[in-house]
Amino acid sequence: MSEQRHSGLGIHPVAPGDSGELLKRRQIVRRAVIVAAAVLVLLAAGAARTVISRISNAHALEAGTAERARQYVKTIVPRSSETGQTVALPGTLQGFAQSPIAARASGYLRRWHKDIGSRVAKGELLAEIETPEIDQQLSQAVAARGQAASSLALAKSTVDRWEALRKQDAVSQQELDERRSADAQARANLAAADANVERLRQLEGFKRVAAPFAGVITRRNVDVGDLIDAGSGRILFLLTQTDPLRIYVNVPQSYAQLVKPGQQVTVTQTELRGKTFRGEVVRTSASIDAATRTMQVEVSLPNRDGMLLPGAYVQVSLPLQSSRTPVVSTNTLMFREEGIRVAVVDAEGRIHLRPVTIGRNFGDTVEVLDGITGSDRVVLNPSDSLGEGDQVVVAPEPALAATKASAVPAARAAR
Repeated sequence: MSEQRHSGLGIHPVAPGDSGELLKRRQIVRRAVIVAAAVLVLLAAGAARTVISRISNAHALEAGTAERARQYVKTIVPRSSETGQTVALPGTLQGFAQSPIAARASGYLRRWHKDIGSRVAKGELLAEIETPEIDQQLSQAVAARGQAASSLALAKSTVDRWEALRKQDAVSQQELDERRSADAQARANLAAADANVERLRQLEGFKRVAAPFAGVITRRNVDVGDLIDAGSGRILFLLTQTDPLRIYVNVPQSYAQLVKPGQQVTVTQTELRGKTFRGEVVRTSASIDAATRTMQVEVSLPNRDGMLLPGAYVQVSLPLQSSRTPVVSTNTLMFREEGIRVAVVDAEGRIHLRPVTIGRNFGDTVEVLDGITGSDRVVLNPSDSLGEGDQVVVAPEPALAATKASAVPAARAAR
């Protein structure tokens, strides 16, 4: 190539003596190649980092999606109640014996000896009634009895004489039989008179109104001078036996089979704070009232110190025997269109929706009569979207999680 051509291309030919200039050019080319290689390496490293980062992000996204797709549930194991339940029922205290005392004899009240609140013994005098009519009837009956006795004596002596005459054949047998009949009639009249006198004397005894048993007078309805009519049924006094007391409570049908005579109960009264009283179930009606679906139970309650008053409103805590049926929390129940269900987790972590039969409701818990066993794991607070065969993960127990969480700061502090 000519010099003119080199000058046109901007290339200056190297003269034989310009070796230094040629060396510089070679160094420049070598440096350009190194820089280009470094740039290529950097570009390749950046591309590789981007690819690796995208692959890692894809794996992380896939793992996060799978993690979020899992359903975590908490489970409980049904427990069987060993001690049973205590049911509080309202009741009213009643005297063991409560007798309205009425008059058997008519007359006027002469005086009364006991007022309300008085404690009386059996047979103690409560009131006296003045009975002038009964007194006159008794006097008349005594006189009639005397007449009957005189008639009997005459009839007896007549029979004795006529029997002697009959032996002498002075009178006929017919006449003797008539005298014997008159004697028998006189004896009957005397017996009737005696019975009438005894009746009136017993009626006279009712002038004194006495207590039929030991107790407390809780009501007095008469005063001095009141007219007492035995046929009116008017109550003079109300006598109540306060030791022991009775309480009648109505036990719902769902608990009726668990109540037995001899069970101990606890009785409390709102006004007597901190006081509890022990009673005992003495008998039950052994039948369910069709109107209320309850069974009547009688409780006997000792009241030696007289602290409890008849007629008071009390609460009776009745401990019931255990039915040995599984008990679960109410927040495990699922109310579906097909009925009540519970979600049970099997060993592989799959959900099975089981129909259950509910028994007694204890508020926070319920009895499950059929559908689960004591070894099943039942889901707490199941979601509405939970279905048959869903794969779930059982969350750790809160207590264990809390223990682990508290152990981490402790370990860090130890370091």
